[in-house]
Amino acid sequence: MKSIEVARLTDESELKGFMTRLLERSPAQETEVMVTEDDSALTRFANNGIHQNVAERDATVRVRVVKDGKTGVASINQMSEAAAADVLKRAVAIADLQPRGEVVRMPAQATAGPVDAWSDATAGATPEERADFVETVCARAGRAGLKAFGAFSTSAGQFAIANSLGVLHHQRSTQATVNSVVMGDAGSGYADRGAIDVRELDKDQLAEEVIDKAQRNQNAQPVEPGVYEVVLEEYAVAEMLEFMSFMGFGALAVQEERSFMRLGEKITGDQVNIWDDGLDRTGIPSAFDFEGVPKQRVDLITGGVASGLVYDMQTATRAGRQSTGHGLPAPNTEGPFAVNLFMKPGSAAKADLASDIKRGIWVTRFWYVRVVHPKASIITGMTREGTFLIENGKITRPVKDLRFTQSILEALNGTLALTASTKLQVSEYLGASRVPAVRLKAFDFTS
Repeated sequence: MKSIEVARLTDESELKGFMTRLLERSPAQETEVMVTEDDSALTRFANNGIHQNVAERDATVRVRVVKDGKTGVASINQMSEAAAADVLKRAVAIADLQPRGEVVRMPAQATAGPVDAWSDATAGATPEERADFVETVCARAGRAGLKAFGAFSTSAGQFAIANSLGVLHHQRSTQATVNSVVMGDAGSGYADRGAIDVRELDKDQLAEEVIDKAQRNQNAQPVEPGVYEVVLEEYAVAEMLEFMSFMGFGALAVQEERSFMRLGEKITGDQVNIWDDGLDRTGIPSAFDFEGVPKQRVDLITGGVASGLVYDMQTATRAGRQSTGHGLPAPNTEGPFAVNLFMKPGSAAKADLASDIKRGIWVTRFWYVRVVHPKASIITGMTREGTFLIENGKITRPVKDLRFTQSILEALNGTLALTASTKLQVSEYLGASRVPAVRLKAFDFTS
């Protein structure tokens, strides 16, 4: 087999044949082969003009073996028969050098349902198409006396995993994301969008949002810290859910007694319903996880009650149950993660969330968020690019960004309203969430 160029995605049958032959060569009791291919491009802009276009094509082959109760992992960035034989040899040699310990077993064959995660329009997106989108944002910002900064990326890739116990899964996917910060002399605004299909990204809508936010967020004045009723836009809500996943939705965090999840107990307000569903196309779907286990929906918080956790092979084995399809590449010390998050919307219009707030804060997004106390779900961070004072049901003026230190569960326990509309937020790190904007009774701004 000749070395495969990554200028195009490898044909599915060719890819599966490559993986199968590699499995057949392995002397280990259990062997796993994972292949990822990615073709991505990025257009960056600053000061109302494009300053960089970059493109990257990559392929990774990762081999994990379990031999005599020991595990070895090795990887390469090419797909030739000679390189594959070498990476398998290295994985076996690494396993031989390891001490015996807890082994993450590989899953047996199971059917993963197909998901629609591909768009030809995204896969074929050109620099000119991205430039046209960017030009709209920059031109409108310029006419308003503002400066636009940001990035627009498109990618197409495939992920395949096979093991010696009969697992053989394959999926193609695309993704398009754009973000922009628009700045004036004394303030800035922010907006972003993400989708499987690049045609779902509306350049006029994004430009209008980010420019309007920047115009309203000029000459912010300080406001005294304290506990305020708040409206959190979808950007901030998604950040909270991502940190909830990081701190406590995974079974490992519960097994290590560092999670805020107390199964069967009421932990938030009645209106809060959060789940993970990798098969829902209104998110960024994936049919199976990084261990080759088919994904399934997991209800995490239902009517305010902690109702479920996500599992990988290791945590499921410890608990005497089945993996829910939320594993990262094994072995790892992080445990499983919920990466396809959804929050049930309510019935409110976003413009009405502040309508009867006597004095509160409107938050566009959070920045530089860090964990303070995972078991209590406490995080700290800053507001950014659009923090406004609400007085007598109306946004009256921009305020300087505030630091907060807040328990997420306590904040959600005071959920007063959620919007009927939701927004897809693609994570900078892993996965995505679809969330509404929310109104919360109390949020603690410390400085």
